[in-house]
Amino acid sequence: MAKTKILICSRACMLFLFWVFNFSGLPIINKPADEGWTQLFNGKDLSGWKHVGPGSHMVEDGLIRSHGGMGLLYWTKEKFGNCVIRVVFKMQKFNSNSGVFIRIPIEPREEWMPVYYGYEVQIDNHPETSNEDEYHITGTLYSLSKPLAKPGKPGPEWNTMEITLDGPRTIVYVNGEKVTDYKEGDPTPERKFDFEPHRGRRPDEGYIGLQNHGEEDIVFFKEVAEKPLAKK
Repeated sequence: MAKTKILICSRACMLFLFWVFNFSGLPIINKPADEGWTQLFNGKDLSGWKHVGPGSHMVEDGLIRSHGGMGLLYWTKEKFGNCVIRVVFKMQKFNSNSGVFIRIPIEPREEWMPVYYGYEVQIDNHPETSNEDEYHITGTLYSLSKPLAKPGKPGPEWNTMEITLDGPRTIVYVNGEKVTDYKEGDPTPERKFDFEPHRGRRPDEGYIGLQNHGEEDIVFFKEVAEKPLAKK
């Protein structure tokens, strides 16, 4: 009789816990989804960041907001390599122009050196509006790599970009789809415009930054985070 009561109680407890975790709205305790990530933006101010060039970035309602341009907000504390950079962003309107800069060889003192000698992972879903081709679309290395997919979402939907810096290899996913897989030395098209980057090898590690492109191109950034690659 006692064993039967215990069994009934155990089953009742299990059913109760199942209901609590699945239907009551209470969170189920799991390992943190962001384990291993270092947040570079604290959601409050631009500590650790510095702006060069025209325009600015500011914190508005817990988000980094671009203003004017063209300029660059870069992380001052270290260079990054052999890691993943995660950036969560949205455009204010249907389409806007911005970019995430990587592999900048030296600390920027003005806005054009990163353009010419780093890589810009592009943010622009409709480059044709400025007479540019698909080598300039969201998730590509600006003017250098052809997109493997075009998964960029229009404003004001959120996009998640993950940039893997694996030695000389750069892999970019946007919203879970691979857009770029480029290794130093891969063939690239010739420059079409004088504002495109110079061709040539980039360092395995460098500074990173967020571009403010112009008055009409407002982009919000909710997260900028970094996670080291597992040692091989």
